[in-house]
Order: sequence, then C-alpha cells, then structure tokens
Amino acid sequence: MTSQARLMSFLSRDLSKKGSVDEYGTSRIPSSPWGAFEAPADGIMTEELPLYRAYKRRWYGLCALMLLNLIASWCWLTFAPISNSVAAFYHLSSESPVNWLATVILLGYGLGSVPCAFVLNRRGVKTSMLISAILLIVGNWIRVAGAKCNSGKGSFGVLMLGQIIIGFGQPFALNSPSYFSDMWFTSNSRISANALASLSNPLGGAVGQLVSPILVTKPNEFPDMILYVAIISTVVCLPSLFVPARPPLPPCPSSATPKFAFNKSARLLLYNRRFVIIFILFSVLVGFFNSFSSLINQIMEPYGYTSDDAGIDGAVMILAGLVFSAIISPILDRTHSFLPAIRIQIPVISACYICLIFAQTKSRQLAGPYVVSGVLGAASFSLLPVALEWVQEQVFPVSPELTSSILWVGGNFLGGIFIIIMDALKAPPNVGDPPGNMTRALIFQAVVAAAVIPLPFLLGNREQTRNRRVELDAEMGRPRPRPNIQDEDLLEV
Repeated sequence: MTSQARLMSFLSRDLSKKGSVDEYGTSRIPSSPWGAFEAPADGIMTEELPLYRAYKRRWYGLCALMLLNLIASWCWLTFAPISNSVAAFYHLSSESPVNWLATVILLGYGLGSVPCAFVLNRRGVKTSMLISAILLIVGNWIRVAGAKCNSGKGSFGVLMLGQIIIGFGQPFALNSPSYFSDMWFTSNSRISANALASLSNPLGGAVGQLVSPILVTKPNEFPDMILYVAIISTVVCLPSLFVPARPPLPPCPSSATPKFAFNKSARLLLYNRRFVIIFILFSVLVGFFNSFSSLINQIMEPYGYTSDDAGIDGAVMILAGLVFSAIISPILDRTHSFLPAIRIQIPVISACYICLIFAQTKSRQLAGPYVVSGVLGAASFSLLPVALEWVQEQVFPVSPELTSSILWVGGNFLGGIFIIIMDALKAPPNVGDPPGNMTRALIFQAVVAAAVIPLPFLLGNREQTRNRRVELDAEMGRPRPRPNIQDEDLLEV
C-alpha cells in the first residue's frame, strides 16, 4: 500500500463521523503548503519517497518566536511591580489606573486574536510574527513618548495608547506556537516545542518583575526604564525577519494533513464536549494567573512587603514553572500521558490559590509566599503546553491556530475581567486589617479556582480520549511487509 493510500485509509477510518475524506482533503488547502496527498510528477507514489523530514532550521524559528513572546510579556508586566512609582510619576490619585495598563493589553489581545487566526490560516506563521514584531516596536516607542513628552512630565493617555497597540500585537506571537509546532515538529517533540515558545511569555513576565524594581527605585527614573525596554524590544524583534515561511517537506504525516476549513472547525469545536471543558479550565486558570501576576505588588504591599519582595515572588513563580516544565515536557512527549497530567495539575493549582489567602502575614515572612508561588508556577506552567497540545489531539484535524486562538482569547479576556473584579474587591486605604488589603479578592480567586476542580474528571477515559495525531504518525511510520513475489511473477515483462 502506498503512503498516500495508507494515509487516506487512516483518515477514512478515523474521520467517518466527521465528514467524507474527499471533503476533508479539499477543506483548507492553504494550510497544507506541501500539497498533501499530491503524487510526484510521474504519477507514481512509492514507499521510498522521502515524504517527511525535520529540519534543523526549525530551532531558529522557534528561538525567534520565543523572543517575541518574551518581550511581549515583559511589556505587559512592565508596571505591575512598580505600580506605586508609576502612580507617583503621573500624579495619579490611586493605583487603579495603573492596573488598567495591564488590563488593556489583555482586552486588546482578545480583539487582536480574530485577525490573528485568519492571518495564521491564510498567510502562515512568518507573516503573523512580522505583524507582532511591528506592533510591539511601534507600541514600545509610543510608550517612550508617553513617558518623556510634556517636558518630561509624560502623558498617561499616550502611555495607555502604546499599551493598547502592544496588546493588539501579542496574539500574533502567543497564538503561533501550536501552529508552529504542528508545522515544524513531530509528535515526539511538539509538547517541548510548544512549551519553549509559550512559556517564554511568562519568562518575559519574570524579567519584568525583576528588572522594573531594579531600574525604578524612585519615580523620576521611570522614563529611562521605558526607553531601555523600547531599545531591547526593537533588537529582539529583528530575528523575526529571517524566519522561514514553512519547511520544504513536512516533518510527519499529521503535519502534512490538510485541516478543516474555519467554519467547519468552529462548528466541531462548539459541539465538542472535551474542547468546551478545556476552554473553561484554560480560561479560568490562565485568567487568574494573569490577574495575580498583574496585582502581586498590591496584594503584598499592605503587609509591609516591598516592590523588590513582590518582584522576586513573581520571578520565583515563573522560574519554578519554567524549570519544572523543562523536566516534565520531554517526558510527556515520549509517554503522551496528557490526560493524567491534566487531572493532577488542576487540583494542585486550585489548592495553591486557596493557600494564597493565608500566605502573606504582617511579620513579612517570605517563605510562605515564595513556596506557594513556586508550586503554583510549576503546576500552571507545565499545564499550559499540555492543554494546548492535548486539545489539538482531540479535535484533529481542526485548525491548530483556531483552537489556540480561542483558548488564549478566553484566558486573556477573563484575566482582564478578573483584574477589574479583584481591584474592586480591594479594601480602601484606611479600612481593613491591614488597610488596603486584598483578602476578599484572594477569596474570590480561590472559590472560582476550586469550583473547576471536578471538570478534568469529566473529560472521559483513555479509550474516549485518543491522541489522533500521535496515532496517525504511528500508523504511517509502521513498517509494512514486502509483498510475496514469486520468481515466476517476474518472467513476464
């Protein structure tokens, strides 16, 4: 049986309830740049034809994507650990307007995700990365203008405009890892590739949490810090210019398989119970991670912690997550035990949000906040690439850019909503013990996080949650016995 016939046979068997193979094979041709199922010029498809290859240049593209995600997140959390200094520089009456600098990026992300999905679908990951790079550079230099105009007094409105533009640019980088890993990597390395690209986003947040308090020890140092970030952002975005648009040959059969068209994909996702459950889980937990990262300084400050303490706490959370993900992702790439990992990680994350209520104390002890944040980061970060890749396994051959875009929109949109709600639950400056505490906000966070604990156990058993891309690659990679040809069959020419 030829490679083409084997692939079509697998799809016929696996997709019998989703539509005909003919419809499947012709549905989203632009996303199959290699011309899936296309025979050579002589019309003969042989088993010896080198159909698949993983190229070393994929690592350059992955590094460029990591840099984009890193700088996008740094721009998002530039102000979180120095909210009091930003409020003082712009003579704001409270820190609530500073919170909106993070919130508008999350809401702008939702608006930018719609065109991002179409760009990825029609033009590919290179175009998406270039758009992200351009918007990040423009947004950063508008922020510089917002910090240095009016004879050095700055303009908070111009600063906010820069943040909005950065928010529009974020999805073109953060929604790309699933698409990039599907196009360039095999089933045995997609989790690791997705982890490296996706988790570079919170790594940028860790850099922002650490660097901002170091560069801004008093309000008048704020404009210079914004300038330094703009220069670094410009340099970091340049490698995106040289990323290859696509590999000459796909790395594996599932990469070469054309995906369903957008309208068909959307209908399938809407009625897919497992996708809906993951969407709820992803949106809630990513939303709380974003809101907690944005408000961490205001959560710790009433108890006597400094901006440096809050910045280190945020960095511990993110760095612990990166280290744990670096350990667990290659293991999951080999074992493909995605569902057990999800069912372990989500209760751990919810327990951490409950512990955060009691972690801060008036004695300003640091062990409690650092330990809870470290465990929270380890569980949250290792869950992120697993959820993104597992849901694609379940809905394959739905477009990966559509699934990742929907999940990230939910997480960032709820993150913005949670920031608004938690800021409203903050105690007034002269009320509470201690005054200005955010205990009610932390309780709200813990209750909602605990409410989603049962959901991963409704995803089904192992037989119901097959890894479709992994199975396809294994099926196509299985050696076939040679046909039993007798000598007499060769006598006639």
